[in-house]
Amino acid sequence: MNDDQLMRYARHILLDEFGIEGQERLAAARVLIVGAGGLGSPAALYMAAAGVGELLLADDDEVDLSNLQRQILHGQERVGMPKAESGRLTLAALNPEVRVTPLLQRLDQADLMRHVGQVDLVMDCCDNFATRHAVNRACVALRKPLVSGAAIRFSGQISVFDMRKDDAPCYHCLFPEADDVEELRCATTGVLGPLVGVVGATQAIEAIKLLVGMGEPLVGRLLCLDALTMQWQTMRYGRDPRCAVCSTA
Repeated sequence: MNDDQLMRYARHILLDEFGIEGQERLAAARVLIVGAGGLGSPAALYMAAAGVGELLLADDDEVDLSNLQRQILHGQERVGMPKAESGRLTLAALNPEVRVTPLLQRLDQADLMRHVGQVDLVMDCCDNFATRHAVNRACVALRKPLVSGAAIRFSGQISVFDMRKDDAPCYHCLFPEADDVEELRCATTGVLGPLVGVVGATQAIEAIKLLVGMGEPLVGRLLCLDALTMQWQTMRYGRDPRCAVCSTA
């Protein structure tokens, strides 16, 4: 590491659990972030600020005025611009050392298998169950760790699915895919702006822990936040031996 890098990341390097070795692991890491909206914005900002070597930022949507209440990667001058490209510009200004590859399309299963296979970790920051389950299937098949977050109205959730561990549950174990699941969307239900910041930042913490190899990730635990009462709760869960996704992997 050069002198500028030692200065930029000094507050991480000072941590005994982190050190120069941890910072070098981040610099060598490649991470796929699926979604450049409410969750992806703080997640990507903190991953870039932390010095992750390369970020693949996937989103097929464009910046809309209604996004700006919570999607802090974007500004009013970016309305109409693809979110992934807007995110690239913001992250490059924050930390020019981080390589950011914008993926401007909705990733199908073939795309996910290709991109997930090229990264060390995936961050699920999307807003729909279909994409979440598709991302999970790719992570299970390729044994890649997945950090997942969700937020709606005043409620947030975060969990980690580390498919490198033989006994780890996957996303499908916790939220089985079903046709009759009611999907709530921010566009019709609403969401408190800072809540997605808290959830996305927590996802970044979990991702950094996994990449550096420190602490105890949220594997087998669902961390839930009720922002109205500002109470956190943890729910434990295990692998489903009959899971249609990971039990046959």
